[in-house]
Amino acid sequence: MTEFADHARAATEAMRVLFPPTPLQRNVHLSERFGAEIYLKREDLSPVRSYKIRGAFNAMRKALAAHRDQRRFVCASAGNHAQGVAFVCQHFGVEGRIFMPVTTPAQKIGKTQAFGGAAVEIELVGDFFDETLEAAQAYCVAEGAHFLSPFDDLDVIEGQASVAVELLDEMGRAPDHLILPVGGGGLSAGVLKLLRARGAETQLTLVEPEGGPSLTAALAEGAPVTVPVTDTFVDGAAVARIGAHTFDVLRHVPQDHVRLAPENRICVTIDEMLNVEGIVLEPAGALAVDVLEEMAPEIAGKTVVCVTSGGNFDFERLPEVKERAMRYQGLKKYFILRLPQRPGALKDFLALLGPHDDIARFEYLKKSARNFGSVLIGIETTDTDQLAALLGRVEARGFAIRDITDDELLAQFLI
Repeated sequence: MTEFADHARAATEAMRVLFPPTPLQRNVHLSERFGAEIYLKREDLSPVRSYKIRGAFNAMRKALAAHRDQRRFVCASAGNHAQGVAFVCQHFGVEGRIFMPVTTPAQKIGKTQAFGGAAVEIELVGDFFDETLEAAQAYCVAEGAHFLSPFDDLDVIEGQASVAVELLDEMGRAPDHLILPVGGGGLSAGVLKLLRARGAETQLTLVEPEGGPSLTAALAEGAPVTVPVTDTFVDGAAVARIGAHTFDVLRHVPQDHVRLAPENRICVTIDEMLNVEGIVLEPAGALAVDVLEEMAPEIAGKTVVCVTSGGNFDFERLPEVKERAMRYQGLKKYFILRLPQRPGALKDFLALLGPHDDIARFEYLKKSARNFGSVLIGIETTDTDQLAALLGRVEARGFAIRDITDDELLAQFLI
């Protein structure tokens, strides 16, 4: 384990040619809110706005040291790993071919190309990531290129451990509690391995999105398993299968040290950090901060570090974030209203709205000569109690109404 700490230290020092240590900042707002000394390790402030540059740099550095004639590197990614690989390819002056799904937003493609410049070529292949990955690996076999895994690689894990090396240096000691996100496991495995090597007694909490609980499933099974990803909103951490190498490190993590974060609640956290602190976090980057409220009793009075792992947030997603945040907070709901088709029926319904109830969506779902018609209606308010009161008034008036806010199937098609 001491050898791993030495290698992680060497990797950390080597990457200083690319960027200085990312800041470790005490957050006054969160510290006062939760009665603890809460620091943010700001990986969202790296050159590519995520920690992924670390593993990519270390893996490429070691590959070039072992095979100096290796000049072609390949990855498959639609996000932060692609940008990290592109940046590092330009630094080392090697050729990079980055495979991305055809459905990748133009903004992400543009940023990856900007980081890599003339050193990289981007190839759009497949509608789904599995197809993209297959094409990338086939290219490696045909061209003798080196594949850079986003997480399941020992050199990548070693590179991600540099987050913990910097953290301990910046703090001068180990924190009482460290909270970080987990997707494929590269960051969490590297950090945990480094803490063990340094003999730190820090308690570790790992957070994964509810829609992609690959570590939770693996710990329950005792081995990596493939889980259905039911929500891809946290695209930087919604992974169907934890890595084999990463799970070798994480297999002894107690199951109650892994927490699942609901995607809609993460939206509340993103919105709060943006509006209160002016910190832009992507969904995966907000995971560590998101669980603070549910952990408040156990972190009170302690020194806590949250790793904000990335800030590559596409502001075109902001309306979705606000929508999902309001739904989680109970400030916005969707209903199917069965409205009598008679003059004045709509007016009768509108008269039931409170002074702070705002109609955000109103759509007839069926027009016919029948006695009743169905209406999709979305209502926003300023207080959760007001929507409950409205529902009571509507039902008392005799209107048939159904809350479909949390009905995933109907919401998928109608909302």
